[in-house]
Amino acid sequence: MDRTGRHEQQPARSAYGGNAVGRGARLATFSIAARDPVTGMLGVAVSSKALAAGNICPFVRPRVGAVATQAWVNPFLGPRILDLLEGGAAPDEAAATALGEDRYAAYRQLNVVDAEGRSFSYTGEHTDPWCGGRSGAGYAIAGNILVSEATVAAMERAFHDARAANLGERLVAVLEAGQGAGGDARGRQSAAVYVMCRTVVPYLDLRVDDHPDPVAELRRIYEVAASGEDGDLEFYARVSCDVHASEDPDDYPE
Repeated sequence: MDRTGRHEQQPARSAYGGNAVGRGARLATFSIAARDPVTGMLGVAVSSKALAAGNICPFVRPRVGAVATQAWVNPFLGPRILDLLEGGAAPDEAAATALGEDRYAAYRQLNVVDAEGRSFSYTGEHTDPWCGGRSGAGYAIAGNILVSEATVAAMERAFHDARAANLGERLVAVLEAGQGAGGDARGRQSAAVYVMCRTVVPYLDLRVDDHPDPVAELRRIYEVAASGEDGDLEFYARVSCDVHASEDPDDYPE
């Protein structure tokens, strides 16, 4: 299974059963799933006092949707919800169906956005406090074990304030705002931003898996890509949106 949610098909209930996705896998975090209304790009950004949150939280499928899975995390909810979105379900319907197949749904937290910008945020009744979320056109934000609600409020403001920026920049700014407002009550460890356009190649796939200030380090890495002499982000944008982008003769020496 990769973060586009493509995986070998299994019976839904067996995918969610057993101790492997039960209460033992705890991902206290704050995250956002979002869509850019101009480019159609979809992405997830996350930060947590947990190792490598970017490995298990973000799931994005081009032209379908973006899902963030967290709290007592069941990562199989990501691809299941993306399958349902691709089949025509709205975000709230897709989440309800997937959660209905999960015996520990009350411990989960989800952010879901589809390719039309419809969104849904879910916080189970047994999610550790402070916990909660917000959603609107093109975004869903949630967090658990946060210092306070101020984290998600700051993230929402930052998303609206940065509407003129590209989606990658916007998502990094949202994490910075959340961290600045308190973030994870336990501390800091990892952060990630994952954005896709129309092809199987991500526009952004940046991760900080273990760092004392992961959001700041994620910003540093993003700026390296954005200011690269070789136009890294420009190239990433081309290949993530056009399967023929690497065939441009102007890119090759005579």
